[in-house]
This record gives sequence, C-alpha cells and structure tokens, in this order.
Amino acid sequence: MRLNPSPIQFGTDGWRGVLGVDFTLERLVPVVAAAAQELAYRAPKGLKSRTIVIGYDRRFLAREFAEVTAAVVKGCELEPLLAQAPVTTPACSWAVVARKALGALVITASHNPPEWIGLKIKGPFGGSVERGFTQAVEQRIAAGGITVPRDVTPQSFDARGEHLKALREKVDLKALIRGIREMGLKVIVDPMHGSAAGCLGELLGEVGPDYFQEIRSERDPLFGGNPPEPLASYLLELIDAIKASACSGKPAIGLVFDGDGDRIAAVDEFGRYCSTQVLMPLLIDHLGRSRNLTGSVVKTVSGSDLMRFVAEDLGRDVIELPVGFKYIAAEMLSSSVLIGGEESGGIGFGIHLPERDALFSSLLLLEALTQVSKPLGVRIDALKGRFGDSCFDRIDLRLSDMNARVRLEELLNKKPPSSVSKQKVLEVIRTDGLKLRLGKSYWLMLRFSGTEPLLRIYCEAPNEDKLRIALSWAKELAEKA
Repeated sequence: MRLNPSPIQFGTDGWRGVLGVDFTLERLVPVVAAAAQELAYRAPKGLKSRTIVIGYDRRFLAREFAEVTAAVVKGCELEPLLAQAPVTTPACSWAVVARKALGALVITASHNPPEWIGLKIKGPFGGSVERGFTQAVEQRIAAGGITVPRDVTPQSFDARGEHLKALREKVDLKALIRGIREMGLKVIVDPMHGSAAGCLGELLGEVGPDYFQEIRSERDPLFGGNPPEPLASYLLELIDAIKASACSGKPAIGLVFDGDGDRIAAVDEFGRYCSTQVLMPLLIDHLGRSRNLTGSVVKTVSGSDLMRFVAEDLGRDVIELPVGFKYIAAEMLSSSVLIGGEESGGIGFGIHLPERDALFSSLLLLEALTQVSKPLGVRIDALKGRFGDSCFDRIDLRLSDMNARVRLEELLNKKPPSSVSKQKVLEVIRTDGLKLRLGKSYWLMLRFSGTEPLLRIYCEAPNEDKLRIALSWAKELAEKA
C-alpha cells in the first residue's frame, strides 16, 4: 500500500485521494480555504451572496470532513450552508443555482474505490469549475497562508428535498407512473449504496411495489467491496433481478447511479448493460423528437458515433469536446444546448443544469419509454437498426512508469500510426489524446492520465471481433514503448 501522499492536484472533477494518506484533515484545511477564497474572488458581478453550499456523500468520515469544511469556510469570513444528510452532488449544484450562492464544496470521491475520498468544487452556475479555477486554487495552496477554522454550528438545509421538489416540476410524474403501470414495466434501481438511495423511489412512490424495487440502498462505506461505479462487472445482482423479473412475465428496466448520484447506467429487459453510449442517443431522439426541444448536441471525443448519427438525423449541430464534463458545462453556459454527455455516465440537459444529474436522466429515460410503450432494449435496437450497430469498450492500462508514458506519448505525437492491425487510419483527431478514425462507428483512441502512468484506450467497432483486435493492437503498442 502507498504510504507517501500524492501532490494536491485537481483532476477532471475535483481533488481525490486515499483516505488517511492523500486526503487528511491537515491537507483538507488549506484546500478548502483556497477554494472558498477563489469562489469569493471570482464571484460574478452583481452576486452579493457570501454563502457556500456544503454537501457530502455516504463515505467513511464524509460528514466529519464536511463539518470541518464548514468551519474553514466560516474562517474565510464566508457563510457555510451544510446539507442535513448525505446528498447527491447534483442536489448541491441545484442548491447553488436556486439560492444564488457563491458555489458548493462537496465531500465525495464519486465513483472511486471505497478507500478514496475527495472534494468537488461547483461554481455559481452549478457546474464544475474549469481548469483555470483549479490552477488558481493550487497556486493559493502553494503560496501558503493561514486560515483558522472557526468553531461554528453551521446553518443546515434539506438539500435532498429541495432537489427532488425541483425534479417533480420538470417531469409529469403522474403520466410517468401511469405509463409504467400500463406497460407492466418493473423499475429496479441500484444506487450502489450511494447517496441517491431512496430518491427515485420517493419520486415514483405512487407506482406501487409491483412496479418498483430498489436494491443495495443501505449505507455501506465499503460499497459491497467494489467501487460505486456503474459498470457491468459491478451490477451482477441487478442483472439477476432483471432476468428474474423477465422469467416471472414482467419486463424490467434497471437504473444505476454512482456513489454521488451524477452518473447513470441501465440494464435493459434482456439483462444487457447499457452505458451512456446508447442511452444518450435515445435521449437525444426523445428530447428532439417527442419534446421538440431546441439546441445542439455536445459529446466528448470518446462518445459513440451513434450520438452524432441520431443528432444529425434531427438536424442538430454536434460539438465534440475533450473528455471531462467541465468542458461540456462551459459549452452549455455559452450556447443553446439540448443535451451534453460523456461515455462514462454523465449527462446534462439544457432545460436543467450545466451539470450531470443521474436522477433527472433516469426520469427522462423512463419518459422516453412510457410515451411510446416500448421497453429500453426494444428502443435501443430500433435506433441501431436505423443507424447501424456497434460495440464499445475501454481499457485502463497502467504503464511501467512515467518514463514509459513519456516515450509512448512522444512516439504517438511524432509518428501517429497509419494503420491499426492492417486497418487503414482515415483520420487522426487530436481533440484529446489521439483518436484514429478507421471507418463508420469504427475508431480507436489513446488518452493519457494527467498525473500518473496510465493509458486509457477507447474503441468503438462494428462488431466484437474488430473491437478486440483493435484493443489488443493498442495494448501491444503501449507495452512495447
């Protein structure tokens, strides 16, 4: 086990590390002080608030760290507003916007393993702050200075209840419940022991137990021994429940939320895992066709081509950005966006927040199914029938050391491959890392972690054989560097 702490650096969404090694009380205090001071310094013109919303998830010591965060915020001459109980990160984002606060500080490690904990910073617009902001926070920390936490009993509020109330106003829940019953559809929710537990059940309470079930809803700081990340390998209990429901004659849909409730995945009535690579195209079709909403579609460079095909069929512009929802949030703040999402489970909507919100995504997904009385798998198969089928996978490959990473990165920059296992490269895309276009719904992408010797390999291919061949080729290339 690693005993020396990593440098305090912010990644794509916050500062995270191993509890007791990277993330300690002594290290948290200057980070919170720097973040709070930067939120106050960058407050938009005319925003008079001195309030910073503070939330936390269900991880070990999260509440205690949140209370320390409140004391540090008070020590910065700002006003902490603390969530009454563990809450989803999107609920904190909603509270910032609804209350016109300076921003939010959320104690969470999102989908990371149980031994991790972290801090997310949300700006006054409700979304994750951009890289320039976190660089300024890092500079403040490096500059030193003393902020004395102030002994305080912070004002608290029902962040969860306010968020659910807002969601009720955005979706016709009575029509949704009626549609679920008419379809005979069973909704099975797996919050993965995270802070979204109980939320969808409260929203759909009137549907009745024959049509709704929630598993793994109790608090477990160990998350059952796995990271609370909505990946197929961690969802065996949910998949079994879906198949059992099907055997009893009732089709079901599984909805999965990560540890802090901002990422979503699903399991269809056939027991197939459905990531946002297929959920987002369905939502694009629903929002653009059934709801007739306006705006462009924003996707990360690692998102499926199916997103583009569906969007362009609706006459929508498609904007492709680097990996990280903060880039999508920035686009949502500057232009009219229908939907923005990434392959790892985060989806945001122009009619809601410039931020991921798994609960809102789940309601819109159920709306898309009930309006046409067709279950998830049938809807997805119909889209693939129109635009072409494909397979997707991602490998996170740890390299031997940082020198190996540098060598491989230099090789790819100087001489990108002209072919992938005898398949000609048609286009080289450098939006984020290196993406090699091989054909329709056929590409390979290599992207390095910013802080460690880790290579992320993404691939979409027309079939499983081509997918495995391309991934194996990329892995071999990396290991030879």
